[in-house]
Amino acid sequence: MKPIAEHWRLSLAAALIAGVALAGCSSDEESTTETDTAQSSPAATHPVTGEALAAEQVFRYQALDEISSFDPQVVEDVDGSYISRDLFEGLLNADKDGNPSPGVAERYESSNNNQTWTFHLRDDAKWSDGNAVTAGDFVYAWRRAVDPELASPYAWYMSLMAIENVDAVLEGELPGEELGVTAIDDQTLEVNLERPLPYFPQMVMHSTTFPSPQWVIDEHGTEWTRPGNLVGNGAFTLTEYVIGERTVLERNPEYWNNDENLIDRVEAYVINDENQGLTRYEAGELDKTDIPAGQYPRLEQQTPEQAHAVPALCNYYYIFNNDVEPFDDVRVRKALSYAIDRNIVVENVTQGGQFPAYTFTPELTAGFTPPTVDFATMTQEERDAEAKRLMAEAGYGPENPLSFELLFNSSESHRSIAVAVSAMWQEKLGVQATLANQEWQTFLTTRSDGNFEVARGAWCGDYNEASTFLDLMQSESGYNDANYVSEEYDRLSAEAKTMADPSENYTEMEHLIADDMPNAPVYHYTEVFMLKPYVKGWRYDDVQQNTYSRELYIVEH
Repeated sequence: MKPIAEHWRLSLAAALIAGVALAGCSSDEESTTETDTAQSSPAATHPVTGEALAAEQVFRYQALDEISSFDPQVVEDVDGSYISRDLFEGLLNADKDGNPSPGVAERYESSNNNQTWTFHLRDDAKWSDGNAVTAGDFVYAWRRAVDPELASPYAWYMSLMAIENVDAVLEGELPGEELGVTAIDDQTLEVNLERPLPYFPQMVMHSTTFPSPQWVIDEHGTEWTRPGNLVGNGAFTLTEYVIGERTVLERNPEYWNNDENLIDRVEAYVINDENQGLTRYEAGELDKTDIPAGQYPRLEQQTPEQAHAVPALCNYYYIFNNDVEPFDDVRVRKALSYAIDRNIVVENVTQGGQFPAYTFTPELTAGFTPPTVDFATMTQEERDAEAKRLMAEAGYGPENPLSFELLFNSSESHRSIAVAVSAMWQEKLGVQATLANQEWQTFLTTRSDGNFEVARGAWCGDYNEASTFLDLMQSESGYNDANYVSEEYDRLSAEAKTMADPSENYTEMEHLIADDMPNAPVYHYTEVFMLKPYVKGWRYDDVQQNTYSRELYIVEH
């Protein structure tokens, strides 16, 4: 039984959709009477499609890992970013094709050869506590993101945005007040860049650039993201959080576009085992879940209306720790990479339409044409032969076998891939790879601290341009977990940032990392998942999968 307040909101929504005005209520008794009357009326229908809406507008889904944070300037993972888009709203949102569309900013323009960007904020944007969202909230958030004391894992992203003085602020050489972002007035935000960035609007769709409520952070400190404390400006508020188990969000009535949001509650359940997630999905406990590796063909045949495989702007790779022996030897790195039969991985293990990867940047990336790197032109037999030669040249063989630990975050799919790849290394090269898994937060820390030999890696584009992938290999990148250092790569990367057409540099950079092999690319992603047919509004065409729960709705089933 729903609380009376929720019944009242549903009945009001039904009446508004039907074009009927409900009289206000002056007492709890009158409110109950109106609610009981509304319950006997026909079900609400979608205002555009005319579909009958379910009485309970709740979306329940599996989150593979515990999220890194609810703080938009701290969150660093895909699941966390999904929740961040529900709790907060940036200057711009992504439309259904992944292109920038109005968010808190109704419009924007650029000047000074794309080095000055001005955003005009809507005057009806509010925080969940009723305060107005202002340009100053963005200034505060962006200064906070580059504050060395916060040590945001995405501070490097703000550097990529090329905001005036950003690197000096990050290094502590200038105060945050010198960052090139200014509130001209409450509804006007001006950003000055150090170089032209024509794709800058795409970059402000990222959660790191979302606004933050200074008065809440000042009051609660590090506990400001707890339920009851957190104040956001998105379509939902945080009402429950049980670490390692679930996160519950409920609609934010102060959200400027609340009238168009049909979802009342979002429930995310942390389930590391995709098979368990599928079992709970089939039992009706979840509306969406990941598909375990290798099970997509069966599920697509049995339930084609529920099993989905859509291209995603992400890559899957293994990271070699270039700082430790023997992975400081390019021959070892190349041998291990060459010995991976990527076709077997995608056709026999993952089986979800993934694409074998020989470049770091996916072909789906806007404006990017993958170069033909040398090892991609070989047959697998030729790659295997070269892998054996390189490994022997590096001093490894039957009398001196290589052994190391292969680290991945807890997931049956990651384990399945690791089992297959380690078997290839064993069979072809006599390599002993011991499998080790850690829960997500521990895994992130271990990997970023460099306490590993070989580890699973994956990256989803923060914006749709090749630099979102290639910048990871810069020597100073916060996510260069391979600890790869190449002066030539850094030069090409820096030069690309000032070029009108950097595609030639991007090609050279891909060739360079194919020659140096700091990481072993394995495949480029598809998003493979089960979704109940009564959940409508899911985005299938946005390769960045910038889904917003407020766009979903549940039809009668």
